Amino acid sequence: MGSLLFSPLMLRGLTIPNRAVVPPLCQYSAVEGMANDWHMVQLGRFAVGGFGLVFSEVVSVLRDGRITHGDLGLWSDDHVAPLKRIVDFIKAQGAVPAIQLGHAGRKGSMQRPWEGNGPLGAREFAKGETTWDIVSAVAKPIAEGHLTPAALDAGGMARIRDAFAAAAKRAHAAGFEAVEVHCAHGYLLHQFLSPLSNTRNDGFGGDLAGRMRFPLEVIRAVREAWPEDRPVFVRISAVDGMEGGWEMADSIAFARAMRPLGVDVVDCSSGGIGGSATGSKRVPRGFGFQVPYAAEIRRDVGLATMAVGLIIGPHQAEAVLANGEADLVAVGREAMNNPNWALMARAVLEPGTTEDIFACWPPQHGWWMEKRAAVLEALGAPPA
Repeated sequence: MGSLLFSPLMLRGLTIPNRAVVPPLCQYSAVEGMANDWHMVQLGRFAVGGFGLVFSEVVSVLRDGRITHGDLGLWSDDHVAPLKRIVDFIKAQGAVPAIQLGHAGRKGSMQRPWEGNGPLGAREFAKGETTWDIVSAVAKPIAEGHLTPAALDAGGMARIRDAFAAAAKRAHAAGFEAVEVHCAHGYLLHQFLSPLSNTRNDGFGGDLAGRMRFPLEVIRAVREAWPEDRPVFVRISAVDGMEGGWEMADSIAFARAMRPLGVDVVDCSSGGIGGSATGSKRVPRGFGFQVPYAAEIRRDVGLATMAVGLIIGPHQAEAVLANGEADLVAVGREAMNNPNWALMARAVLEPGTTEDIFACWPPQHGWWMEKRAAVLEALGAPPA
């Protein structure tokens, strides 16, 4: 009997060959938004490694919507061809290419994480990197010393909404098969959702319905721009993990509001409204710590979900699916640690003969690995 992790999933007219997903993993290595060889190798190795669905890192819909100078972009037609090269390779390995679209909002014009993850400073200026104007729901910086954003007016929101739709059309032209709207981790759309960052007193703030209004408009615009037979994902921070912030009940309401717009999958992460999502201690971390968010939305709203967050082992991933907690399982930093995670997980969950196991590998690797396995079996335990 086959495993759930390596069973296919159909979303609209798209069949994903297995439920193992590589989520968006920012590399901050583009120049003027252009994908390059780093992105080809970064994403291509996951497709070679057996994952069913491979997401790009977040791709900025506007030049002034970037987090850093190194972000990928889709604000012009010139960005399509470099991404198409990567998409074509992913498809050739039997995986499905997906793209995440986003806007940094007040988290824009920042250093790359390994340069400090703060506002741009003398070191960046010395190499010709300059600041740009940033925007948010209100004119409140993320922290002391950071740039103060301009509060978006109706015209600014319309420009960003239309940019998301235009980027979705370019993503389709590049050959991506699924699109995700980034409403998480303290970036622009999350800044509208959270009461900690949205204190507007007009129709785009105040109560939950007002705070959801602009993100829902963006989601609707992307759905209308995206092919009807291809799925739309939305990534959320299910909780802010801060007093007075966005809570799980809000995420349930948001998921219910996005369902009639044609959203197919809710990708459930957390945190980020007050700083880094990946380094935050505001949401307690343990193995699979975000899985309950995916489970609750799947159960209470009836939408498919994707679970992510310290999912390390194949049996752990299989249990998420077997328990009905999610429909897809995303493996991020563990995939960076082992790009062949999916192939190795299949061997664990669906054991068979050596020939069976390596038949699933790309032939360029599989025949080598099959011979190596036979040699290792004959030698016994490897040296310490």
